Amino acid sequence: MKRAGSRFDGAGVILAAAAALILCVAGIAAGLFAATATAKAAVVRLEKTLASLNSFQADFDQSSFLASMARPLREKGRLLVQKPDMMRWEYEGADPKTYVYKAGLFLQFILEDNQLIRQRVPEEQSPSDIRGLLTGKARLAEGFEIEDSPFPGAAPGAVQAKLTPKEENETQYLLLEIDSADWMVRRVIRFDWMGNKTEYAFSRFKANPRLAKDAFEIKIPPGCEIIDDPGPRKK
Repeated sequence: MKRAGSRFDGAGVILAAAAALILCVAGIAAGLFAATATAKAAVVRLEKTLASLNSFQADFDQSSFLASMARPLREKGRLLVQKPDMMRWEYEGADPKTYVYKAGLFLQFILEDNQLIRQRVPEEQSPSDIRGLLTGKARLAEGFEIEDSPFPGAAPGAVQAKLTPKEENETQYLLLEIDSADWMVRRVIRFDWMGNKTEYAFSRFKANPRLAKDAFEIKIPPGCEIIDDPGPRKK
C-alpha cells in the first residue's frame, strides 16, 4: 500500500528540481552578462547601486606606491560612508589613524602625533576623488571617459574599467573593478600625475548599516594639538 501523501512528495521533488534549474539558468545568465558587460554598462550599474544606498560599510586594504618610497606602504581598516557627504576611514595596525570627511571638512587624526588637522576641501574637488566616487557624487558617466581596460588580479565575474577625468585635475586616471554579483566596486586604483599609485581593495560590504550618531566624530584625547589648515584656494 502506498503511504499517504506520496504523490505530493513526488510533486515536491519535481518543484524543487525545477526551482534549482531556474536558479542555475539565472546564474548562467548573470555570468554571461558579466562576461559580456562593457565597462560603460558596469559603471552605470555601479552608479545605480550607489544611488540605492543611504550608507554602507566595508573593510579595506590600501597599498600606496609612492615615487619617493622604495617599498609600498600597506595599510588596512574599516570604511563608513553616509550619504550625501560623510565618510570615515579608520586605519588599524601599528600606525592607527582616522580620516573623516564631513560637510566639506577633512579631519585627520594621527594617534602617535596626538594631532588633529582640520582642512576645508573645495566643493569642486569632490567629484574627481575617491570620496566623490564612493558617495555617488562623482557622476562617473559625465565626468570621465570610460573604457574597457583589463588589469591583473581580476576576481571571477568582475568587470574592469578605466576612467579618465574629462577635466584635468590631480587624478590622471582610475581603474575600477566592479563585482557583477551586486554591482559594487571591489577595487579602485588611482594614478596621479606625480607617478604615485594608490590601490584600495574592499571586502565585507554591508548595505545600510545602523550607524552610531557619533560615527563621524573624532574623540580627541587630552592635550591633542589642533591644527587648522586653510587648504588650497579656490580658483
